[in-house]
Formats: sequence, structure tokens, C-alpha cells
Amino acid sequence: MLSILANRTYKHLFAAQVVALVGTGLLTVALGLLAYRLAGANAGAVLGTALAIKMVAYVLVAPVAQAFVGRLPRRAFLVATDLVRAGVALALPFVDQVWQVYVLIAVLQSASAAFTPTFQATIPDILPDERDYVPGQLASSTVR
Repeated sequence: MLSILANRTYKHLFAAQVVALVGTGLLTVALGLLAYRLAGANAGAVLGTALAIKMVAYVLVAPVAQAFVGRLPRRAFLVATDLVRAGVALALPFVDQVWQVYVLIAVLQSASAAFTPTFQATIPDILPDERDYVPGQLASSTVR
């Protein structure tokens, strides 16, 4: 399974995905902590709302993004969603209201929800042999 990292394009895409996931995770925690700091006595409700917005963004955006994956230039779309996520990080120092945290979480998670199906749809283009990336394919193909 690690042999697929010999493919230079896949290795770069995989590294970009790892960096993006770490950044999105840290940014989600930072936004949650910022919401907590801004909310005072209502911190629990604000944090719960922020996390609910995160999940709603995924549920609403991911299926729509998946429907458009085949019609968009994937590389440009992946870069654009990463730039949106970086923009959210750059906006953090200017946030001083709870509603702004909600907006940033919605934007961040929407970009992440759009990124994921596009990333997954790109893998077969880079690695055309399914045995390279589908678990169990190698084992089932050797049994025949």
C-alpha cells in the first residue's frame, strides 16, 4: 500500500491533503475556543451552535460538491478551496463577535466539504489501477 507514494503526483496530493486536514482541524479548534472566549456565560450554547454549523455545512455542501466534481477543473477547485480555508485563518485576528465565528465556521467547513469529494474523485485519475488504492482489491485479485 505504501508503494503508491512512489507516484510523485499522488505523493504531492496526499501531502497536501494531510496539511489541509491538520490545518482545518486546528482552525476548527481555534474557532471553537474563540467562540468560547467571546461568549462568556453562554459559551456552552455558542460552542454547541458552532459545532452544529460545522456538521450542517458538511451535510449540505458535500453532496452538492460531489455532483459538480466531474464538471469542474479539479486542480483549480482544490486550490481554490484551500485558499478559502487559508482566508478563514487570516480572518481570525479580526473576529470580535460570536456571529463572525459562526460565519467563519460555515465557510471553513463548506470549503472542506467541497474539497473532500473532489480529492477522492482525483485519486482514480492519478492511480488508474484500482488495486493501488482500494483496500481488499489486491487480496481478492490474487485469489482468482
